[in-house]
Amino acid sequence: MSRIGKLPIAIPDGVNISVNDNNMVTVKGKKTELYQKVYEGIEVAVEDGQIVLNRKDDQKKTRAMHGLYRSLINNMVTGVSTGYKKQLEFVGVGYRASNKGQILEMSVGYSHPIYFAIPKEVSISCETVKGKNPIVTLESADKQLLGHIAAKIRSFRKPEPYKGKGIKFVGEELRRKAGKTAG
Repeated sequence: MSRIGKLPIAIPDGVNISVNDNNMVTVKGKKTELYQKVYEGIEVAVEDGQIVLNRKDDQKKTRAMHGLYRSLINNMVTGVSTGYKKQLEFVGVGYRASNKGQILEMSVGYSHPIYFAIPKEVSISCETVKGKNPIVTLESADKQLLGHIAAKIRSFRKPEPYKGKGIKFVGEELRRKAGKTAG
């Protein structure tokens, strides 16, 4: 049996879980409401303030999906109760970031600024302090969407291994390479 899949998910106060007939799980909390369609071989039950996932059969695909859907539902419960946060740091001379509503404007060494539309489910804030690198903070209840948006922003200028210039996550350790040696 899946080690992750058999663990029950505790439901915190203020979070409501409902499962309808076609295996659609709805999680409502103080922040928002999230939905997830669960694989038909997995049975979701709410018992004694906990969510329990059981397999209907022992096929390979069902075993593979057991832990996955437990993790997805756990992320939904955590998201609607506390939320998720990612911070991106813009490292480089002249690298800037600012937002106007849900539009992120980035200047990361290209000949033109990059404008990136952020979905309404993700809140954005930019912090620029003189002498420090600009930091963009993304917050959302949906962990999948938040990670996707953060990865997309990072892809505009990935950190390079020699000087470390680029867009990186706060706290990310970069593998640095030695440059040319003088002859």
